[in-house]
Amino acid sequence: MTDPLFALRPWESPEVTSWGRLPMSAVDRRTGALSLDGDWRFQLLPAPDAPLADAWSSAHVPGVWTMQDTDDLPQYTNVRMPYTEYPPQSPAANPTGVYEREFDVPAEWAGRRIVLQVGAAESVLLVHVDGRPVGISKDSHLAADFDLSDVVRPGERATVRLTVVKWSDSSHIEDQDQWWHGGVTRSVLLYATDPLYLADVTVRARHDGALQVDCQVRDTGGALPAGWYVTGELDGRLVSQDAEFDRFNTEDDRVSDFLGEARIRATVPGVRTWNAETPELYDLTVRLHRADDTVADTSYRRVGFRDVEIVGRDLLVNGERVYIRGVNRHDFHPLTGRTVSYDDMRADLALLKRFGFNAVRTSHYPNDPAFYDLADELGFYVVDEADIESHDHAHEIADDPRYLNAFVDRVSRMVLRDKNHPSVIVWSLGNESDYGANHDAAAGWVRRHDPTRPIQYEGAAKRDWADPDLASDIACPMYAPIEDCVAHALSGAQTKPLIQCEYSHAMGNSNGTLADHWAAIESTPGLQGGFIWEFWDHGILQRVSDGRPTGRAGAGLYDNGVAAPGHRWAYGGDFGETIHDGAFIADGVVFPDRTPKPVMFEHREISAPVRIECFRHEGVVLGNHQHFRGFEWLAATWELALADGRTLTAPAGLPALCPGETAAVPLPFALPEDGGEAWLTLRVTTAEDQAWAPRGTEVCAPQVRLRAATPMTPPVVGGGRVEVDGEGLLLHPLLAVAPTLSLWRAPTDNDELGGMALRWRTWGLDSLVRKVVSVRRDGERMTTVAEYAGAVGVVRHCQVFTPVEGGVRVEESAELPDEFDDVARVGTVFETVPGLDLLEWFGRGPWESYPDRGAGAPVGHHSVPVDELFTPYLRPQESGGRHGVRRFTLSAPDATGLAVDLDEPRQVSVTRYRAEDLTAARHHDELVPRASCVVQLDAVHRGLGTASCGPDTSPQYLVAPGVHRWSWTLRVL
Repeated sequence: MTDPLFALRPWESPEVTSWGRLPMSAVDRRTGALSLDGDWRFQLLPAPDAPLADAWSSAHVPGVWTMQDTDDLPQYTNVRMPYTEYPPQSPAANPTGVYEREFDVPAEWAGRRIVLQVGAAESVLLVHVDGRPVGISKDSHLAADFDLSDVVRPGERATVRLTVVKWSDSSHIEDQDQWWHGGVTRSVLLYATDPLYLADVTVRARHDGALQVDCQVRDTGGALPAGWYVTGELDGRLVSQDAEFDRFNTEDDRVSDFLGEARIRATVPGVRTWNAETPELYDLTVRLHRADDTVADTSYRRVGFRDVEIVGRDLLVNGERVYIRGVNRHDFHPLTGRTVSYDDMRADLALLKRFGFNAVRTSHYPNDPAFYDLADELGFYVVDEADIESHDHAHEIADDPRYLNAFVDRVSRMVLRDKNHPSVIVWSLGNESDYGANHDAAAGWVRRHDPTRPIQYEGAAKRDWADPDLASDIACPMYAPIEDCVAHALSGAQTKPLIQCEYSHAMGNSNGTLADHWAAIESTPGLQGGFIWEFWDHGILQRVSDGRPTGRAGAGLYDNGVAAPGHRWAYGGDFGETIHDGAFIADGVVFPDRTPKPVMFEHREISAPVRIECFRHEGVVLGNHQHFRGFEWLAATWELALADGRTLTAPAGLPALCPGETAAVPLPFALPEDGGEAWLTLRVTTAEDQAWAPRGTEVCAPQVRLRAATPMTPPVVGGGRVEVDGEGLLLHPLLAVAPTLSLWRAPTDNDELGGMALRWRTWGLDSLVRKVVSVRRDGERMTTVAEYAGAVGVVRHCQVFTPVEGGVRVEESAELPDEFDDVARVGTVFETVPGLDLLEWFGRGPWESYPDRGAGAPVGHHSVPVDELFTPYLRPQESGGRHGVRRFTLSAPDATGLAVDLDEPRQVSVTRYRAEDLTAARHHDELVPRASCVVQLDAVHRGLGTASCGPDTSPQYLVAPGVHRWSWTLRVL
């Protein structure tokens, strides 16, 4: 007899979205469930119809087989499908995982309804128990429940088989920008309920304290028994005495006696409202009673009282216009792929809170249910996104009626599951799937079922940001230039909030102009924020020896973003796949091990709850930039950095300010009279332990300049003799390689994908040929003129070397021809002798900063070992720069070394790598650090931008042709 599950061939039937699967509901059954997680018997077949072998291996559930030593390895594509078949077809070579294990059904479950829940499986799931077909499910990111009551016997052992088919018609609408995997990716549970059970619970808790709980009740025996009722408790207090209660019967033409409905209503006086800053939650318990008052079923959950609405062009939470400081987040782990534990999710969200984020878009599918519990608890605004992306075939699928059921099924099941979470403030219909009738159908269902939240969908919004008739209540473009956003907000045509669903692409050394972006948002009514792309670099930890993922065995083999020797972070193409999109998967604000990249500090400062608005009248003005709370949860310390090397500190008392208020506070220090630069920083920390950070965690460090730099005193000429070699290059005992002109940087991902690196190579900037024009001595001064020839132009470079007390002064100029209208840098590069291992400087820091990404690096006195200055972006590239450096020293352990004074604040980098070392490497295991320090002193340095996917840097951060001048003084310590 043909197996009915395989007879349906669901991997090639888009009309089949499920078979035997129970309806989705918001009733959480994790409490008291029997976990079936662990090691299962496993076989990986070449296709769904292939016969099973006699031998079994094992696989861990939850987990993806692509990370568990199989021959089916991870593959990364962004837009392209990993095979050539058109929808709804899938390839004949279709890896199929068969999982099998026994479980014991508890004897005490006799007479109860018994349900198997598979948390998620990619991409088609077929379930058998004791050889009997149970059901089918599609949608790789939502749970599937199956009633086993007629299949298993309490007190006996049963065998469950999960067959997971990797490729299907559904794969064409799961074409998200991430690794392709296969497996059972979330937990498998067995739970039981009374035959009379809560089929669904819908909670609506408003910020005025009004509570409404709608319950649906079913009975597996058919008709509902007489006399059942529902009660509710909120924080242990009964709220249902005055509840409106109705059990519908067959006389009501809306329902039959197979479905009962009840409503609880209450008003909570003095309600504590929920928002992302103060995520107040109440414990809600709903009990279903039989006529004899015994409890048949119970639902527990935490609820938050809050409202979401759009008024005009503003998105309001509890009546307040809030800024959305968001990030896009995939489910990812460098050892387990798509499977993420509760502790991992909590660590993700706690880190985001510490760096000023208040919102997450679940790109591009519903997350594990625990994620939403954590977002409720820790305080995040969530855009909950359906598991729909048909990027490679978007136009065909959007109006394809064969996929209509899948669109509505995926969106509606997400809403049914997550509707009671206060953190969810917006529903998203999916991502990058064009726009068609299938979207409108899904949107219509959502608007009817949940009118309490707006809907967004970029595919609809991009057609017209202001059109009120499209299926998006929010204008949510991707990577729109901020100038276009501002123009739209000022045009008078705006009808919806403008919140970018993706912006500031974080690939490699990136996120330039982020502070400029937010300056425009905060000064332009109608602009309300956006979601940075994205949270993670999706590097998979890989053994270099055999090219395979380490899997769980890789725990502990990475630290601070760096893989251990013999290992590396793999990206597209590293597993031998021919169809891939390379390092485009490495585009997060954190490294694969969750180590923050420097951009995280940038974001922390531009989202600071406490700001120094200005300096005036011997004091500073502080502002509260929160939406709902004061400063009572914060503590602070003043820090004054002086140009003479001193740093003074003093306690700071924060004024009592409501959101949006400002207050003047006196300076904590009397400025020294000896002049020089002075920078005042307010170090703001948590005053007490928070759910996301311990007491004393730094929240922000706003800064203001109290006094500008005084003109530098020219160094005293004389005290030695300048020596140069036959090429006019400076000879110095601390220099291993003399200072020369530098126009090239190891291309960032933005440089490569934005086309700048190709242009620079075409000009020959990576291989300039130096030719000495003249070398002349004028007393103690040496002047060298050289020409650097590229493929299309010549740069004339002049260096004047003058002996000064304790060292040498270098004055330089470079004349760029008009052809070089946008170069990476203009400056000097030299190398020191080995042994200089500590960099100390006065300027921005301590972390990496660049001309268009420096707001998060306060000016001060900083000290970092040279080996820690380099930022290990997954694909080696320009990194480790420090912006606005006034002077620095490089020293050995015995305090000998060199000191450099710059004529004005400049871009400086000190690493163990030449630009050509970084340019030639694909991974860090290919790099060999030099014993010397490679020092770059830039007169000007090009901004970073985000051109790998989005706007390039702004014009003011470009390097123009013409004459550039800079000078610096080198001394021996």
